[in-house]
Amino acid sequence: MTIKINQKITGYAVQKPEDLAKAQAAEAAAAAKAVEEEQDTGAEVIHMHERVERPEMLDGSTYKIKSPLFEHALYVTINDIVLNEGTEHESRRPFEVFINSKNMDHFQWAVALTRIMSAVFRKGGDVTFIVEELKAVFDPRGGYFKSGGVYMPSIVAELGFVVEDHLKKIGMLHSDELSIEQREAIAKKRAEYDSRHGESAKKKPEISTPAPGTEAKAALAVVPVPAPAGDSASFPPSASMCGKCNTKAVVLMDGCQTCLNCGYSKCG
Repeated sequence: MTIKINQKITGYAVQKPEDLAKAQAAEAAAAAKAVEEEQDTGAEVIHMHERVERPEMLDGSTYKIKSPLFEHALYVTINDIVLNEGTEHESRRPFEVFINSKNMDHFQWAVALTRIMSAVFRKGGDVTFIVEELKAVFDPRGGYFKSGGVYMPSIVAELGFVVEDHLKKIGMLHSDELSIEQREAIAKKRAEYDSRHGESAKKKPEISTPAPGTEAKAALAVVPVPAPAGDSASFPPSASMCGKCNTKAVVLMDGCQTCLNCGYSKCG
C-alpha cells in the first residue's frame, strides 16, 4: 500500500524486528499488570464465611409471631452484618437469630433452631434455601390462620415466612409483588364477583319487638352482625384455600376457581 506524504519530512527511523518485539512485550506486561491489579482488588472483597468475626454491635430487626396455638407471642430477632462497608462491594447478610417468648414450653427446640440457623447464616454462600425448608414444615395437629386469612401450616413455617420477609428487606431475595396490570385484573374480577354475589352475601341486622304483656329489658332487641376480623373480611366468607398464596380467597367464577388475592386461576 502506497502512502503519499504531502508535508516536509523532518526525520525518520527504521523500525527493526527487535523494536516491534519489545513493543509487544511492553503491551503484554501492561495487560498482565492490569489483570493482577484487578485480582488484588477482588481479593480485598470480604465474603461471608464462618471465620468472619462478630463485630461489637450489629443492626437487626425484631418480628412478632402471634399464634392461636400459644398463649404468648414469639419475638424473632435477626441481626445483620455489613460486609465491605463504604465500598462498591458493600452487602448486608444475616448473621444470627434469636427467639424469645414468655412461653417456656418450647424453649429447647427454639434454642436449637436458632443455633442451627445462625450457623447456616455464618457459613456463607446462598442461604436462601432455608426459607423453603422452614415453610415446608407441617404440624401434625393442623395449622392455623393468621389475620387476613393466610394459612400457616406450623409455627416453624411462619418462622420461614419471617426469614423470607427479612431477606427481601435486605435485598437477598427479590419480592414477587404483582404488577400493576395483574392488580387491575384482580380488582376487576373482585368487582365482578361483588356485583354478582354482593347483595345476597350481605346480612342485615334483625330487629324484633317484644310481644305485648311480656317483660323485656329493652323496647327493641337488636341482633348484632359479627364484625369482620382483621383483613380476612376483604374476601368472601365462602372462599376456599388457595394453593399458591395460602389465603382463603378462592371463589368460583365462570366455571373457574379464581383467587382474589394472587390471581391464580384453575378451570374445572
